Amino acid sequence: MEPRRILILAPHPDDEIVACGIAALRARAAGAQIFVLYLTTGIPAPEALWPWQRRGHGARLSRRRTEARVAAALFGLEPVGSLGHPSRRLRRHLDSAAAEIGRAIMEHAIEALWVPAFEGAHQDHDAANALAAQFCGVLPVFEFAAYNFAGGRVRSNRFADRHDGEVTIEAAPEEAALKRQALACYESERGNLRHIGAERESWRPLRHYDYRVPPHPGRLFRERFHWVPFRHPRIDFEASATVYAEIGRWASAAAAKRHSPLGDSPGDEPRQADREFAGALDEAERERGIGR
Repeated sequence: MEPRRILILAPHPDDEIVACGIAALRARAAGAQIFVLYLTTGIPAPEALWPWQRRGHGARLSRRRTEARVAAALFGLEPVGSLGHPSRRLRRHLDSAAAEIGRAIMEHAIEALWVPAFEGAHQDHDAANALAAQFCGVLPVFEFAAYNFAGGRVRSNRFADRHDGEVTIEAAPEEAALKRQALACYESERGNLRHIGAERESWRPLRHYDYRVPPHPGRLFRERFHWVPFRHPRIDFEASATVYAEIGRWASAAAAKRHSPLGDSPGDEPRQADREFAGALDEAERERGIGR
């Protein structure tokens, strides 16, 4: 049976459209409810902006939230919250983010998770993928290709590598037009979304990754402008070695705790959060048959 209650983990407001907008349209047409949890605000912290931009940081946040509401309404998506972390900071809040995802799964009786692929597009995308991996044991998790730089060229909605189980869907003209309209809702991100196509999407069951190493050989999408000799606010200059070491360390520790009968889950209260989450999901499985 196809999942009827799906939660999209959107690293930033717009990723719910970029990665899986067409798939969401089709799932809704088949009768599914699609929920969205925004894992960051999509806006860098004030100190990452030019000095003269910092006073307008609040207005930037408000604008992005409004854009997200309009795009969600256009696609019939149901936002369930925003974690409020700045862009490029998700990897510093993985414990609390995992706890919030667990709460959203329980509160909305979620039957499947969708998340952008682990592909080096943005460090928050890869952190979100590592978060989603922690729930593979309790419900189906699918990753969607957003964009990458595998082979030295920008790829939109195509995986950097091919594996069994991958599905590509071709958009009908009306679906592609609606996706373009939704992307246009994010006017503040127009420059960043210029490379995103609307003709196809690709997804597959989430693979097992070693999050300690970059997703593919060669330069990553997030590294394309590391040659710029000054700190530009639109460029994430954090070294990939540092980013993946931190995400990988957390993912390995979370997996070890998850498989340990005495371990603490990636949540904010040792053992207790794990017991509550597991108990709620056990009850949901008995009532709705999650994972069968």
